[in-house]
Amino acid sequence: MIATAIFLLSAAFVLYVLAGYPLLLAALAKRAARPVRKSFQPRTVTVLLPVRNGEPWIRDKLRSILSLDYPRELIQVLVISDGSTDRTEEIVREFSSEAIELLVVPAGGKALALNAGMARARGEILFFTDVRQPLAPDSLKNLVACFADPEVGAASGELIIREGGTQEEAHTSLYWRYEKWIRKRLSRIDSVLGATGCIYAMRASLAAPLAPGAILDDMNLPLGAFFRGYRVILDETAQAYDFPTSLKTEFRRKVRTLAGVYQTIGAFPALLGPANRMWIHFVSHKLGRLLLPWALVAAAVSAFFLPAAYRGIAIGAQAAGYALALADPLVPERFPLKRLTSPARTFVVLMAAALCGVSILFVPQRALWKETRSGASAAGR
Repeated sequence: MIATAIFLLSAAFVLYVLAGYPLLLAALAKRAARPVRKSFQPRTVTVLLPVRNGEPWIRDKLRSILSLDYPRELIQVLVISDGSTDRTEEIVREFSSEAIELLVVPAGGKALALNAGMARARGEILFFTDVRQPLAPDSLKNLVACFADPEVGAASGELIIREGGTQEEAHTSLYWRYEKWIRKRLSRIDSVLGATGCIYAMRASLAAPLAPGAILDDMNLPLGAFFRGYRVILDETAQAYDFPTSLKTEFRRKVRTLAGVYQTIGAFPALLGPANRMWIHFVSHKLGRLLLPWALVAAAVSAFFLPAAYRGIAIGAQAAGYALALADPLVPERFPLKRLTSPARTFVVLMAAALCGVSILFVPQRALWKETRSGASAAGR
């Protein structure tokens, strides 16, 4: 009876997180949508670009920023070099005639680099971006237009992942599209509980210094605005672009991201209770993702102790899913079975990353930062 209860509860939890909650969210987004009152009103903006060893990307990124359709006299562009040891700083200095400011700080991590940048910022709006992803020309203007709504404290743009060349990259991108689907509906209801790190903006008056070891600036900074009563919204018309990543790279990124969620819960314990007006969504979405692999483990173990009539079915179904994942590296790219093995492997790897996210309790936080590699190149933060 105990094994049956554990198995049923675990299975119900998995189904709720993966399917039940998205259905609930879709219904709520239709019934309780809160549109953002957008209107472009020119405001001073500080672009904050923290970078460490971004030589392969920095020139194109600065050109992308200089191509933004926004009054140039209202923009302060501040590049913060976090102890770069390549030609990043030399390349940034090539843009000195374009009023690009370079701030060099000792290597201390992204959080400290952003703190140094925010201390030097002069704009009414802070615009955060990363070195690798080019920006759509109208992205900044569209984000700034969101702040005409006095309820908006932070506005996130949308990251567009270009089409991958392999099934692995395609299914990794599919997970990101699923994540964006959830974020868009959370924004319609009230707020997303985190922004897209390479493209988001917030009112400078709401930005507080980050803790030195903060992993997720794109959660911690917007949450500061959220808990002061402001909305954190997602604007689909403000876009940045990136190449798909390999599953190995996505695994490392998810470990870091989910470790950051653990860290953020420690910094904002109110996320888990009624002081968070979006608590049911945080628990169902963010916390649910952390607990999902543990529920899968509980379902796998308890299946061996089910009554004989159901034991074989429960074990067989789970074994088939994991077998598909294990077989994926051996299945040729164009073989029809790849359509099953690739998403199965992607799901299992992402669940393993969620299990490893708990490593933040045992390793130094800086150890979780790794260089990100995409299908186009290999460099930069």
